[in-house]
Amino acid sequence: MHSDNSRKSANPRTTTSAVLTRRRFLGSTAAAAVFTIVPRHVLGAGQTAPSDMIHMAILGTGGQGLVNMRSLLQQPDVRIVAIADPNEESDYSQWYFKGTGGRIPALKLIQESYQKKGVGSGCAEYLDYRRLLEKEKAVDAVLVATPDHAHAVVTLAALQLKKHVYTEKPLCRTVYETQKVVEAAKAANVATQMGNQGHSGEGLRLFCEWIWDGAIGPIREVHSWATFQKMTELKERPKETPPVPKRLNWDLWLGPMPDRPYHPAYCPVTWRAWYDFGVGMLGDFACHHMDPAFQALKLGLPSSIEASTVGKGKDTFPDATNAYFEFPARGEIPSVRLTWYDGGLLPATPAELDPGRRLSANGHGILFVGEKGKLLGGGWAESPRLIPEKAMQAYTRPARTLPRVPGHHRDWLDCIKSGNKPCTNILCHPKLRSSRRL
Repeated sequence: MHSDNSRKSANPRTTTSAVLTRRRFLGSTAAAAVFTIVPRHVLGAGQTAPSDMIHMAILGTGGQGLVNMRSLLQQPDVRIVAIADPNEESDYSQWYFKGTGGRIPALKLIQESYQKKGVGSGCAEYLDYRRLLEKEKAVDAVLVATPDHAHAVVTLAALQLKKHVYTEKPLCRTVYETQKVVEAAKAANVATQMGNQGHSGEGLRLFCEWIWDGAIGPIREVHSWATFQKMTELKERPKETPPVPKRLNWDLWLGPMPDRPYHPAYCPVTWRAWYDFGVGMLGDFACHHMDPAFQALKLGLPSSIEASTVGKGKDTFPDATNAYFEFPARGEIPSVRLTWYDGGLLPATPAELDPGRRLSANGHGILFVGEKGKLLGGGWAESPRLIPEKAMQAYTRPARTLPRVPGHHRDWLDCIKSGNKPCTNILCHPKLRSSRRL
């Protein structure tokens, strides 16, 4: 089917993997048990958080993988000792990540960072995450930044080995996958974290404290939105079958998904537009931008959902979506309608917005409509402000009552050592949320 395009790094510590094809894997007993939790007595004792250095593996070294790596490389108690990605290098310059992504730029980033610090920079390199998990026994924790379609299987593999896991959002593509990952996280009892970075920020806590203080009164209406550059003009699978780039192992990139010929419309980055690989703009951004509503208004499951779309394809997500989520009353908290907008759609500009101020400076945001006023913020729960500005200036802020965290990655790392749960751990859904910690 394909050749082994693994590569020996110039780094003497680097180990390359033998390629295990996707079809062999999916036909094996291991694949049949991919959603089965391996008992503790089979794996041996669970991984114990180290007292000083955390040995880290990065599974997925594309754009967001490198974003996470840059943060982890700033942590004095982290050593990135292994990476895995079926892609050697791709051009990300047209996307907000910029530069290139893949194993080559990842290894370069690690080497340059550790050389500046004067510490050893040996890092093992794999095409296949399964080989990394099999060979690198000293790894304490893994960060999963693969395309969305691989999140569940990669996260499950790490949890079965009792590794501490950080998984980029969305956690999974389907409800079934999510249920299995949650079961695995419960059984593993390790420190888990999701990549919804705004949840660790100051803005989310201010939203909650101000709303709970009654700053805008009871809330029955919320609007949230996201805008991102269009991923593809295609509406169905391309019929062309260009050759697979030499630097990409397409079989491993497909992972658990059905066979299809390679096409540059799928990767890098543009996999987000396709049903089989991504989750669309709603799945990509709602976990960031709706987060203040779910936390401050203590939302659970909606009682109903309606949606309208523009430009929906046979195999691709819509170009734009309006979705309406109705939530029933929660005790003394009234029922609320949460409206989602993406693809350039926005809510009506509120009359309270000051002249010259835009509803959405960067195409992302959230607006709470209360009986006594309105509260506006950016995406990722950033910069909450009462509008108009004179209302903000007149407002006496309440005392800070919610615990703050030292940073999104730092929270996870500290919990690896302490045994506590990070603020946005995999089990952090409404029934499991602590009343004292976001």
